[in-house]
Amino acid sequence: MAGSTKVYELRIYHAASGKMDSLVARFRDHTDKLFAKHGMKSVAYWTALDEPAKSSTFFYILEHPSREAAAANWKAFQDDEEWKAVKAKSEENGKLVDKVESTYLMLTDFSKPLD
Repeated sequence: MAGSTKVYELRIYHAASGKMDSLVARFRDHTDKLFAKHGMKSVAYWTALDEPAKSSTFFYILEHPSREAAAANWKAFQDDEEWKAVKAKSEENGKLVDKVESTYLMLTDFSKPLD
């Protein structure tokens, strides 16, 4: 791991009331593919087993080659016309997300590398 610039981004989405299923569907049907298009590697997506998080919180981790690459890839993703169309269509009946949390992480020197 010495010298690696690879970073992981933990993102937590707090879904708008009653919008969790629509948020998960947007990721399943569109967002994951668009992330790949823009060089963002999806590590995994999670939903909680227990309330209150079960009906309102969506978790995922992205892998980026570096913090700089993450910033460039996010900009390209946000500027993508396909993403803009998907977002607009999915939010015709109201926004899906109330709050997004993002934390950049690096593996410790004793952590096993992720595939």
